[in-house]
Amino acid sequence: MKVILKETIDTLGIAGTECEVAAGYGRNYLLPQGKAVLATPQNRKVMEQAKAKLDLQIAKERKMAEEMADKIKDVVCTIKAKVHEESRLYGSVTTHDIKESLNSQEIMVERRVILLAEPIKEIGEYKVPIRLYKDVEPEITVNVIAEEKE
Repeated sequence: MKVILKETIDTLGIAGTECEVAAGYGRNYLLPQGKAVLATPQNRKVMEQAKAKLDLQIAKERKMAEEMADKIKDVVCTIKAKVHEESRLYGSVTTHDIKESLNSQEIMVERRVILLAEPIKEIGEYKVPIRLYKDVEPEITVNVIAEEKE
């Protein structure tokens, strides 16, 4: 099923592009949610007319993402965790923990934009990329330290 995206979807593409999706995905999710329209000649013509507006919106989103990237590229998150042995953690540090640490520094991001390959299970310093826009991925530093024993 060919559809034209009305808004940017990470897995499919940016707003205004035409893409091929599974029939069920298009019929049951994209079309009812208003995220896409069927790729008919009439809808293509309407989207071409709205293309200038979409290009302006995309440029604006990219500029905002680049400004946010400049703001967070040197951020250091320090997370205290309980230590089991020398450097092994009892649990692990996940995207949720990183999000909470960023929120405490007044940097609001969603959990899904934090690109942590696997949970952190040892003490140390890690570089974690944050996907703010398609090609804008600044790295933050995450320091995992041992929690003081009482």
